[in-house]
Amino acid sequence: MEAAITILALLFVAFVALGVYLTVKAVGAAKRGMDRTITQARRTVEDTTLRAKSFGQTGVAGELAQLRLSLRTSMRATQDALHAGVAEDPSLAESVDLFRRLSAHGLELDEELKRLEREPDRATVAGLLPQLRERTQRITHSADSLRWAARDRARQFADGDLDALNAQIDIEAGALRHWTMDERPGAASGGETTSRGRGAGADAGAEWPAPPAGAGGGSTADESWG
Repeated sequence: MEAAITILALLFVAFVALGVYLTVKAVGAAKRGMDRTITQARRTVEDTTLRAKSFGQTGVAGELAQLRLSLRTSMRATQDALHAGVAEDPSLAESVDLFRRLSAHGLELDEELKRLEREPDRATVAGLLPQLRERTQRITHSADSLRWAARDRARQFADGDLDALNAQIDIEAGALRHWTMDERPGAASGGETTSRGRGAGADAGAEWPAPPAGAGGGSTADESWG
């Protein structure tokens, strides 16, 4: 009796622990999903604001906004392309690592540009613009190179697979076109039909219904199609 009670107690504790674990996992997943949603919404708002500033403002403020928008657009596009490609092509893992190192420089530059947007000394910021422009171009150029290289690799693999598939289809189509007289579809059934056509008139009468009695020659065709 005591053993049964002990087993029931252990089962109860195990079920409670499992319930707590599943609850914690569910709460964590919901929190991560909410964090991703908030992050995406914040990025969308920030990108929209930068786009509005780049078109609506001139001078230092407008150029800073253009630099940030160019940087963020290039980095995000490369990130999405690499993460989508590495799932199908594990050899892109090294490219992902390189992009991660590049992202550290990109995030640092983005934070610096963001701080300079609030800098009241516009003359000093204007003097820094050539250097900031060069850094932005170097980072975006590297990001674009990784992205297009990954896309070219995926397209090359797709073209190679398509070429192999076309070659196999050509071989199969050629094999289908090479037939002999005995291999023609319906050759046997056609011979049987011909032999039956040469049979007695009674067999032919059993094959096709006779026209109604008294029908004329001109009405026979009409009756047979009716």
